[in-house]
Amino acid sequence: MTLPLLAIAAWSGTGKTTLLQQVIPQLKARGIRPGLIKHTHHQMEIDTPGKDSYLLRKAGAEQVIVASSQRWALMCETPDVRLDLRYLVSRMDATLLDMVLVEGFKDEPVPKIILWRAGVKGEDLPLLDEYVIAVASDSRFDTDLPLLDLNRPDEITAFIAGWLGRA
Repeated sequence: MTLPLLAIAAWSGTGKTTLLQQVIPQLKARGIRPGLIKHTHHQMEIDTPGKDSYLLRKAGAEQVIVASSQRWALMCETPDVRLDLRYLVSRMDATLLDMVLVEGFKDEPVPKIILWRAGVKGEDLPLLDEYVIAVASDSRFDTDLPLLDLNRPDEITAFIAGWLGRA
């Protein structure tokens, strides 16, 4: 089963995470089960320094699963490996999801909604390519793409739900 992917792409500081925090519960309220893959350019530690799983990973374990009765997480060391979005999606359990939202990965060839907020970076609408299905902005643009109000998560959720019905 191939899960539909939809990227939310924008420059840093535009509000991708804030928007997704609002859209995800609204999608769930519509009966849509979203997964999420977030890209970061920063060094990240999702494990707590000093805890056993952190110590064992730092000791050289290439993959570590931390599990409890509430959740589990798989951490994989990937030095000098280009991130492959399709591979990451394949690690998700498609039986539990209806779609995967992707925060970032703006250069990937997947459907995407680009966010643009006036004054964040430059004055031109960035990131337009053939994979963009809509623009969510706090400004008006001359575009043939659907233009969504960046400050109306309910409008963006409705667009995503409609798109998912066609995907």
